[in-house]
Amino acid sequence: MENKHRCGWCEGDPLYEAYHDEEWGVPVYDDATIFEFLILETFQAGLSWITVLRKRENFKKAFDNFDYKKIANYQQDKIDDLLQDSGIIRNKLKVNATVTNAQAFIKIQEEFGSFSKYVWEFVDGKPIKNAFEDYKKAPANTGISDALSKDLKKRGFKFVGTTVVYAHMQATGMVNDHEVSCFRYNEV
Repeated sequence: MENKHRCGWCEGDPLYEAYHDEEWGVPVYDDATIFEFLILETFQAGLSWITVLRKRENFKKAFDNFDYKKIANYQQDKIDDLLQDSGIIRNKLKVNATVTNAQAFIKIQEEFGSFSKYVWEFVDGKPIKNAFEDYKKAPANTGISDALSKDLKKRGFKFVGTTVVYAHMQATGMVNDHEVSCFRYNEV
């Protein structure tokens, strides 16, 4: 990989580089994976993504492999256990929001047939391909992330501000914000 150019944000950390090379920006249509990324992004709010990425496996274990049907039914004893789990980010509001978001996620599935169908409608079913020379030029939010954030909040989601939503859109390939010189730009 030494001869391939990557986006500047991931360089220098093997975990970050692997995430960039294998996952970031790849279009995701599977509800379970979309939910996983949504939850991880909500925990990232106010923190660095690498912090969440380093705890990803712990999150997966703590949150029943991101099974939104199980999470939607968490009771207070499970929430209390999560708040004692040093392997995850123990933010009470974010842990509680994960349960609320799982419940809202299921409601959207019931209304639209899948969460994927709902969320991808915001980009007309296909990724938006941007053309940034430098990742620092990518926006923190857009009109689309504003609209999606507003709609998610209206449907009961928590910790889904427009910046979190835009990061989710980038991660799940709704937008391609790889640098144009990055080897992944045309691959995703």
